[in-house]
Amino acid sequence: MEAASESQLTAPLSPRWTVGAAVALIAGLVLRLWMLKKFPQVSGDSLIYGGLAKNLLLHGRYAITDGSGVMHATLIRLPGYPLFLALCFKLFGMENYDAVAYVQTGLELLGCLLLAGFVWRIAKPELKASASMATLWLAALCPFTASYAAAPLAETPTLFVIALALWALAGFLQQPGWRDGLLFTFALTCAALLRPDGALVGMALAPGLVVGLRHAIRRNAIPMNKVLRIGIVCVLLAMTPFAAWTVRNWRVFHVIEPLAPRYATDPGENTYPGWVSWVKSWCLDFVSTYDIYWNVPGGPLNLSKLPARAFDSPEQRAETEAVAKAYDENGQDFSLDIDALFAKLAAERAETHPLRTHVWLPLGRMVDMWLRPRVENLPIDLDWWVYKHHYAETRFSWAYAALNALYLLLGVAGLCLRPKFWPSMLLYFVLRSALLMTVEAPEGRYTLECFPMLFALGGIAISNASASVTRTKIARES
Repeated sequence: MEAASESQLTAPLSPRWTVGAAVALIAGLVLRLWMLKKFPQVSGDSLIYGGLAKNLLLHGRYAITDGSGVMHATLIRLPGYPLFLALCFKLFGMENYDAVAYVQTGLELLGCLLLAGFVWRIAKPELKASASMATLWLAALCPFTASYAAAPLAETPTLFVIALALWALAGFLQQPGWRDGLLFTFALTCAALLRPDGALVGMALAPGLVVGLRHAIRRNAIPMNKVLRIGIVCVLLAMTPFAAWTVRNWRVFHVIEPLAPRYATDPGENTYPGWVSWVKSWCLDFVSTYDIYWNVPGGPLNLSKLPARAFDSPEQRAETEAVAKAYDENGQDFSLDIDALFAKLAAERAETHPLRTHVWLPLGRMVDMWLRPRVENLPIDLDWWVYKHHYAETRFSWAYAALNALYLLLGVAGLCLRPKFWPSMLLYFVLRSALLMTVEAPEGRYTLECFPMLFALGGIAISNASASVTRTKIARES
């Protein structure tokens, strides 16, 4: 039985499957190159990452450069993506973001292949080819992930290492060995080095790994002493970069920080918790993130752009206007006193409507990040739903929302079929959704990391549906 399983794992691909895969990858490449040409994106966080990479190469310092040209050591970003950019700049030229986009495109397409390989490893024997092919097409032609290949951001490498983690995990539990164990460790470590929330991947997949190893030991697929050797080496390798990062942060800032601060601030910088609490008391969607949260401090606090739910009474509106006036008079910047006024407003609102503040709004923000049309990288107005303002943009946005919903429905359908590792994938969705409920300013890209698993589950769902239709047709004909 074990030999049969292994032969299914490594069975040669048919010419038909190979041709179909090549066509899917070419289509995915064309889509990403078109995205790069039409919607190049180098701004905001991309420039922060790029500045860190430049200072690493030019000065050997993990530091940011302020407006006056002075470098300051920092820990606001994990070193994973700046190191990736530094390697690209070293190989292809300083600030050559087009080359970065090409490398990320290659990584993403390789990730699509890894997801197809993951599904090949976990699908039923008779559905391996069709399920892996459906997964490949879903991943290669997804415009939501494709648009980020053109952006110098950590999303694309993160999607790649998640795909690598899934592929290596399935291979390791099928035939435990050093190669897949080390690749799995590398993927999980990179996920956490790229983004702090990348640690959720390891938290979600670890239980499935433990259960799978127990089964492997019981069926004598791997001896216990080999499991211990691989486990010790992999844990030490995974801990090493975070230990080095923690030591660096202690030496430079005298703080213990193994990842990155919650609000991307360096030690000594105020996070203004009163402002954050007040935003959490009314913010529900990306429009508020863009119009208000990203502009403050340093820009106007435009009360006309606040939703009606930001005020519980005329008196509270007047109180909010007074705080906004104090903010403007302070040079559109916070002070501890102004932050205390925001904290007072937030406390009043939470006391009056505790369920709204602590349950309904967090749930709403999480749902917004899952369901909102993923047009943040496209030149589309934020009020895309106002049809009379822009007919074409509204229709396109609703089509994007429908496509997003289709991917989610396919993922749910795949979960209902309970393929291998479905508990781990479900756990990842739950953990990520729970984390997103703590975010005060929603962005659709925060759910993008779930799409590799949605692609895999969707491919399995499509394959099973197609097989059911075929069986029904054959039954009717007979």
